Amino acid sequence: MSENITYNLNDFDFDLPEDLIAQYPAENRDDSRLFILDRKTESFMHEHFYNLPLFIDSDSVLVFNNARVIPARIMFRRETGAVVEAVLVRKINEMSWLILTNRMKKIRPGEFLHAVEDDTVFVRIIKRSGDFFETETSVPFTNDILSAIGNMPLPSYIHRNAKKLDETRYQTVYAAAGNAVAAPTAGLHFTDDLFDKLAEKNIDTIFTTLDVSWGTFSPVRTENIGEHKMHSESFELTDTAAAKINDARSAGKKIIAVGTTSLRVLESSFKDGMNIPGRGETDIFIYPPYQIKSINSIITNFHTPKSTLLMLVSAFAGHDLIMNAYNEAVREKYRFFSYGDSMFIK
Repeated sequence: MSENITYNLNDFDFDLPEDLIAQYPAENRDDSRLFILDRKTESFMHEHFYNLPLFIDSDSVLVFNNARVIPARIMFRRETGAVVEAVLVRKINEMSWLILTNRMKKIRPGEFLHAVEDDTVFVRIIKRSGDFFETETSVPFTNDILSAIGNMPLPSYIHRNAKKLDETRYQTVYAAAGNAVAAPTAGLHFTDDLFDKLAEKNIDTIFTTLDVSWGTFSPVRTENIGEHKMHSESFELTDTAAAKINDARSAGKKIIAVGTTSLRVLESSFKDGMNIPGRGETDIFIYPPYQIKSINSIITNFHTPKSTLLMLVSAFAGHDLIMNAYNEAVREKYRFFSYGDSMFIK
């Protein structure tokens, strides 16, 4: 769909007023607005998310990321007594995590950081690993441990501390697996009632898992976007899910990715016209003129200027069309980013 043109970082910039960055979710999940972009006609339509089923063909397949967000924002105390804030970036194994802190320049390998909420739980700094620290944990960071010492890891563009409502609203209603440290936000708009309406139209819902890492917020620092190193994330596509997707595609049914994370799984596992099941790691970087082959449509939130996610949707819909759509969304005062409104790119 994208033109065979070389783009640089500034080609993905746009003016976004600060007051359009959503600080709280809509009162009801599916009350959010829905921007419908038709690639064939290059037309826009303004709707509400609760009407989404009206715009999806019967017998289509929606592919979701059912990753569960863990309480990954933790306050630690250094041996000096100073308190530092840390975010779990990515799980390496049962006793090791990459973390990001607000004192990256001060903390040194060999230091112990004790959780403020329970000082018997601690991490040891092993080494610097790019923008992050590799750590060894004193105990496996189980759900119970993290619930006791951590909070929901809201993105930095949400300028407030996590509240009780974020425990449910920064989590999809179908979250079930994995160790995500950022939400698959396209799915935050779905409700049980919406799933019922989709089922009434014989629209199938299939779940995969991709552990969204904090790297999803990593900025692109090179003007030549091809030089950007993409973060790696763990995913799983089960035999059952892959078979359903492949059967649907063979039958001519439309495959719709719910979110860029679902698309990353589908595109990373796509080979010779089929999705191959299994567990894996993906650092796929999708930007124009990359041709996306695994889906027909995508449901996604509005992304930050100059981000890899904006580049991804530009690869799917075409750079100029996406940038025109984003400028339209700003004019129409859509709410942006994690707790913002939704876009359906047909």
